Amino acid sequence: MNWKISLSDIDLTNDEIDAANNVLKSKWLTMGAVTQQFEQEFAQRLDAKYAFAVSNGTAALHIACCVLGLGDGDEVIVPSLTFVATSNSVLYTGATPIFADITSFDSFNISPDSILEHITPRTKAIIVVHYGGYPCDMSRIMQIAKERGLYVIEDAAHAPGAEYEGKKCGTIGDVSCFSFFSNKNIACGEGGMVVTNNDSFAEMIKKIRSHGMTSMSWERHKGHAYSYDVVELGYNYRIDEIRSSIGIVQLGKLDRNNQKRNRLTEKYIDCLKSIEEVKVPFVNHDGKSSYHIFPTLLSSNVNRTEIMEKMKSAGIQTSIHYPPIHLFTYYRNCFGFKENMLPNTEYVGQLELTLPLHPLMEEADVEYVVKTLKESLL
Repeated sequence: MNWKISLSDIDLTNDEIDAANNVLKSKWLTMGAVTQQFEQEFAQRLDAKYAFAVSNGTAALHIACCVLGLGDGDEVIVPSLTFVATSNSVLYTGATPIFADITSFDSFNISPDSILEHITPRTKAIIVVHYGGYPCDMSRIMQIAKERGLYVIEDAAHAPGAEYEGKKCGTIGDVSCFSFFSNKNIACGEGGMVVTNNDSFAEMIKKIRSHGMTSMSWERHKGHAYSYDVVELGYNYRIDEIRSSIGIVQLGKLDRNNQKRNRLTEKYIDCLKSIEEVKVPFVNHDGKSSYHIFPTLLSSNVNRTEIMEKMKSAGIQTSIHYPPIHLFTYYRNCFGFKENMLPNTEYVGQLELTLPLHPLMEEADVEYVVKTLKESLL
């Protein structure tokens, strides 16, 4: 469908095209100098010690779980109001995801109080998701983790450029993960990054992403090694040079585009003030957001599907972030999850409506979206 205003769009120019063409001309297509440059610039941007580019955000999460030694019998506390990759990555290791509720209808981030309620002797880690690019209450969550000897993984897929108490999101937990999927603030089509300040974790990440090998093709090509050993079970989670080249250009646009997202978000908030049936979360949120998406919460007397259909008829794409993971058929069948386990999460899951937000939009587009939404509610 040709949307008049799409949910998301990518700021792609000749810069990305030229970068990709330069890689093709070089004939070195997988994990070489361009990927190393992308990793170095990303780490510098976050003030992090290490950053490792991988094939996608899910691979980044799986690697993070492996690095922490998660396995059979371990429990990991995760939010249910997120994309399913967050909890699937726990299952890949044999560990069990334990879902915690969100903080409130003003903050859709994981609740520290709910985390505390779900800790057991088998809990080994907590995964937080900076929903929509809005930082979680990391001070309290890290305190909980420290007091109980738990690891913290930051799922920062929504949060490149976000900050909490002067620290970049993605540098607060033990290991952090980013996604470069096409709808993200940095878009490469697919791709991800694993970030850590821990030397031991860094060595493990480097090996796990490429079959547990001690040296890569690029190192052998440069004459720095002649052979390799395999020292542990690893995976083929390598990124290619083409996507890394695009990532470098996108990283250079991040500040400008996040600022544009911020301005559009402020415009949305101002325009929506007069609509009683629509509540905007995160309005008074602490920290600096990356403004990845613009979530709203409809009143309980509103039929969300009807509203989305009316918006669609006007050429406006909307979405839902997210259907709660614990209510998916697979999770119900395998773990016995059911309704009323996470009341706040389930309420938001039924009434959340995501409006278009991307750096190619203008304030007039926001006005049109809000006008159409208001008419759809009549």
